[in-house]
Amino acid sequence: MQRREFLTLLGGAAAAWPLSAHAQQPGMPVIGFLGVSSHGSTHNLLAAFYRGLKRAGYVEGQNVLIEYRWAEGQYDRLPILAAELVQQQVTVIVATGGSLPALAAKAATTAIPIVFSSGNDPIEAGLVANLNRPGGNVTGASFFTTVLEAKRLELLHNVVPNVGVIALLVNPNNGNADVQVRDAQGASSRLGIQPIVLSASNESEIDTAFATLVRERARGLLVASDAFFFSRRDQLVALAARHAVPAIYQLREFAAAGGLMSYGTSVVEAYHEAGVYTGRILNVKNPLTCR
Repeated sequence: MQRREFLTLLGGAAAAWPLSAHAQQPGMPVIGFLGVSSHGSTHNLLAAFYRGLKRAGYVEGQNVLIEYRWAEGQYDRLPILAAELVQQQVTVIVATGGSLPALAAKAATTAIPIVFSSGNDPIEAGLVANLNRPGGNVTGASFFTTVLEAKRLELLHNVVPNVGVIALLVNPNNGNADVQVRDAQGASSRLGIQPIVLSASNESEIDTAFATLVRERARGLLVASDAFFFSRRDQLVALAARHAVPAIYQLREFAAAGGLMSYGTSVVEAYHEAGVYTGRILNVKNPLTCR
């Protein structure tokens, strides 16, 4: 299945931020990288981010440093980790894995530029006021994967048309979980499907969710868009295969891991553009001239 590309880039990157937001530290600039999952689960995405940085002339360890903070799937840690990066007086904060890391960074500082990579609608999430002129100290790239749950359910129904029950797996700690459930339930009603909502926010709860799926005789599975689920894609794919449950996922990395199918935009491209934006911000000497 071909992926649809509708990556949205915001505004003019560093064009309208105050001069104080770009005060350079002595020596190399420092990027604060705030992620929901872990370094190991996002290595291919980080590689894309590094390529974007390199396009702007920056290579980690050569002319830029990166301070990493990983929430390891624990969304409640994000405000603390964002505050740590602000206290480190990093030059720019890169927030990845949905809108919650960017919102945590936005709450922690109005003086440090923030570049996000998110699958959510940035206006609806409260990150920016406008796509063309985001304003404030936040910009980035959105790949709008969270708005596709209904479409994914429709595609799954096309593959397994005669099933009555399909499970939806959501992370209750994800700020968009209610919206994901609402969209999927609306699509289920139109398709004549009975949905069951399963929740998981850690590895053991994923196992429990699949046990419930089997007990409830669900004949299909929609895995909602979530950074933690992305980090556990091998576990999810393996469990779906073990229980012979057709499943659809948000990103092609799930299919690459052996999943049946995915439908979504390119998260790799979003990380690449986040790297490009970050490099542009580091290159701005006097943003007032860019107004």
